[in-house]
Amino acid sequence: MPILAASSGEAQNVDNPTELAGRILVVDDDHIVLNTLVRMLELAGHTVIATDSMVAALQELERSPVDVVVVDLRLRDGDGLSVLRAVRQRWPDVPVIVISGYGTIESAVQAMKIGAFDYVPKPFRAERLEHVLQEAIQQRARERAARTLARRPDNACNPCNVVGETYQMQRVFDLVEAVADSTATLLIHGETGTGKSLIARVVHQLSQRRDRPFVEVSCGAIPETLLASELFGHTRGAFTGAVRDKDGKFRAAEGGTILLDEIACASPGLQMKLLRVLQEKQFEPLGSNRTLTADVRVILATNVALQEEVKAGRFREDLYYRVNVVNIELPPLRERLSDIPLLAEHFFRLYAQRSTKPLCGFTEEALECMQRYNWPGNIRELANSVERAVVLTRHEAIRPEDLPPQIAGAGNGRGAAFVAARPRSKSTLKEALADPERQILVDALEANGWNRSRTAASLSINRTTLYKKMKRFRIRPPAGEMVGN
Repeated sequence: MPILAASSGEAQNVDNPTELAGRILVVDDDHIVLNTLVRMLELAGHTVIATDSMVAALQELERSPVDVVVVDLRLRDGDGLSVLRAVRQRWPDVPVIVISGYGTIESAVQAMKIGAFDYVPKPFRAERLEHVLQEAIQQRARERAARTLARRPDNACNPCNVVGETYQMQRVFDLVEAVADSTATLLIHGETGTGKSLIARVVHQLSQRRDRPFVEVSCGAIPETLLASELFGHTRGAFTGAVRDKDGKFRAAEGGTILLDEIACASPGLQMKLLRVLQEKQFEPLGSNRTLTADVRVILATNVALQEEVKAGRFREDLYYRVNVVNIELPPLRERLSDIPLLAEHFFRLYAQRSTKPLCGFTEEALECMQRYNWPGNIRELANSVERAVVLTRHEAIRPEDLPPQIAGAGNGRGAAFVAARPRSKSTLKEALADPERQILVDALEANGWNRSRTAASLSINRTTLYKKMKRFRIRPPAGEMVGN
């Protein structure tokens, strides 16, 4: 049975600025239908994840968030209603659109009762499905905006102040919102400078413990011999120099949240004590037989892979499985290139307020340099670089020479030539970066014989992203050239 009715205007509306591109999970066990849906949705500008079974669909949802699920009523290992029930239970804010070529009024009514966003019988026009998708994506966007507005606006650790629009950061935000009100132990992993402490504070501020203490302990900054005392406290005479009783950080965080940063630095003995606190919510101060309870939400952060530490025998396996309940992975800045201008502007506004200079932002060349730099120190290095530039610049706009030498040098070469050749009348960053991005895409396509798969691989992007960019920049092969897969 065909899924598309005759239509002369498929995806004609993809350039409409009021429409939203989404991340769509499509589930159908008919591979011909599945491939047709994928092509249709990609032409409309969406990112598509295709699966042919209920099990694979749920695994994809576990791996990464999506904006909408489109599922066929009949699947080889279940049915669309089972997928719908699972999504409504575990990801209730994700709209589900049920499609079917064998549907009845009863099945449509049942799907809507369970919570389907809509029910679309086959065959249907591309415009019909796209219209329903737009409604679903926009509804989810409105719900997200409503949740954002509901957050406390006076909170310095408000998630709205955590800058990031990339897919990786949106996934982090979704996880933070999902786990904030739970009591589960949270493990945050990321390179140095990626913002682990800030994310931990956001989790605390979004939780019901927000009015109780947030205590941060850097395990790597405290000598091993003193770390247990710092965390659990001690009694007078417990060790040389203990001249009075002292409450530890767990007591200070009672009712609130404690962040244990650089947890991989903890000694085996301390790891054993932490395991008991996490399992039994109890501990004893050093030198005391008195057992204390700990009503504390524990968040741990690390810049090393704890699983590798377990294999090396430096981290207890039982503790690893106990702390790895919910794991938030923070991407390094080099994987968030489109967030660099946003972060740079964020820090610029922060530091420019403290300056008496009449500053207005960055030149295009400076932004180009920052996007070409690798940022081994991540967001912390970016913040320091912007602060340095604000202090040193003698111009209204920050130029490459105001940045640290290693960053200023990152703009040398072809990309800098593109910037220099561009007209200076571009009014927004997006417009300013459009010309070099389009040229890079064209050069890569030409170098790969207009084969999109090879081009996407050479640019380290997926093929769907390449399709969308070619559509956006209206890139077409020269006459006589064929676009390969």
